[in-house]
Amino acid sequence: MSEPCQLYLITPPQIADLTQFADRLTAALDAGAIASIQLRLKDKDGGAPADADVLAAADALLPVAREFDAAFLINDRPDLALKAGADGVHIGQSDAPFEAARALLGDDAVIGVTCHNSKHLGLIAGEAGADYVAFGAFFPTKTKIAAATADIDILQWWAFATTTPSVAIGGITPQNCAPLVAAGADFLAVLSAVWDADDGPAVAVKAFHTAIAAA
Repeated sequence: MSEPCQLYLITPPQIADLTQFADRLTAALDAGAIASIQLRLKDKDGGAPADADVLAAADALLPVAREFDAAFLINDRPDLALKAGADGVHIGQSDAPFEAARALLGDDAVIGVTCHNSKHLGLIAGEAGADYVAFGAFFPTKTKIAAATADIDILQWWAFATTTPSVAIGGITPQNCAPLVAAGADFLAVLSAVWDADDGPAVAVKAFHTAIAAA
């Protein structure tokens, strides 16, 4: 029997107050199990953040992740993941090559790879030793301009054909996640549905767990 689908939480692109956000992250984690947290910062224009900002955020948030036994990953930058003492990195197709990230971070690090809607890219990443591959966007998202849209059947195919875990990403909410869970997604990557929730992140996380269990 396969493991149940889990939550993969991504931070907002800007965090104005790290102390306040650490409290919000604590509330989210305390509301239900979250397997991974990805620190994905952008500057106000959507570009790469300053290294110091990433490291400061990691310094504030990594202890929270450790308290709840959640993996803490940094987006795009294996070098900053190493400096911060993070558990790993998430890399896109235009970021550091997988082999370079693995050489830098070592065999025990978690390295995930964006594969958009491509089985081919997923297979390449899986064969290289990626710890997970991310497919999406499955639904419209305000977080970023999606490089591709993905159909749910890619998750079904992936679960049948491979053993590498899959992450579904893109506009996922408690209301629309059931088909992704049923299709075999190992993780749901969520952002706006948690941090922008009217009732706060804790209520949103509980709603996701309820929806996953019902799926």
